[in-house]
Amino acid sequence: METLELRFPGDRPIIRRAHVGVVGSGDLEILLSPASETTVTIRTSVGGFGVLWRATLERFFARHPIAARVVINDAGATPGVVSLRLAQALEEAGS
Repeated sequence: METLELRFPGDRPIIRRAHVGVVGSGDLEILLSPASETTVTIRTSVGGFGVLWRATLERFFARHPIAARVVINDAGATPGVVSLRLAQALEEAGS
C-alpha cells in the first residue's frame, strides 16, 4: 500500500461533498470535500506510479482549478478511469 500527498492550485470552491466509485479490482473511489485549497491524498494498492499519478492529476486540475479536499482510494485503476471518476465527482459536487 502506498500513500501519496499532492497539492494543486485551485480557486473555484466546490459546493458540496461528493463520493463516486468503489474500491475494487481495477477501480477506485473518490471523495471530494469543500476546502480553501486543493489537496489530494491517494491510497493505492499499486506502488511505484507516483509520476503517473502526478501527471494525470496535473492535467485534470489544469482544466478544472477547483478548491477541494480530494481523497482517492485506488485498487489499480488506469489513468482513463481516474479522469472519468474525477469528472463524475466534480459534476456531483458542483463548482
